[in-house]
Amino acid sequence: MYPEDLKYTAEHEWVRTPGEADGSVRVGITDYAQDQLGDIVFVSLPEVGEAVEAGTPVGELESTKSVSDVYVPVSGTVAARNEALDANPELVNSEPYGEGWLFEVVPADPADLDGLLSATDYQAALD
Repeated sequence: MYPEDLKYTAEHEWVRTPGEADGSVRVGITDYAQDQLGDIVFVSLPEVGEAVEAGTPVGELESTKSVSDVYVPVSGTVAARNEALDANPELVNSEPYGEGWLFEVVPADPADLDGLLSATDYQAALD
C-alpha cells in the first residue's frame, strides 16, 4: 500500500532517497496522514537554507479539521521547498507522493536515513 522505494517516520512523513545531485532527500506526508487530516487548506514550510534537526517540527499543515506539525526526518539543511503548495495546498491530498511533496533536505549525515522505517515497518506500525 505504501511505496517500497521510500523511507518513513513514525510521525507519518516519507523520505525519497537518493535525492538530487546535491545529496538532498525529498520529504512529504503519507497517504495515511493526508487522509487523517482531511482537506488541506494551508501549508507552512521551512525556508531554504534553514538548518533543521531530526524529529523537530519545521512547519504546519492546516486542514478543515485541525492544524498538524510537520517534522523533519533527518538533521541537515533545507535545500528546497515546494512553492506550488502556496497556491495549491490541496496537492498534498491529491498527490502525497508526487506533486504534493513538502521540502528537500541535505542530510548532515546520510547514515541517519538508515534509521527510518521501511514501507513494511511503517504499515505494521499502523496496523
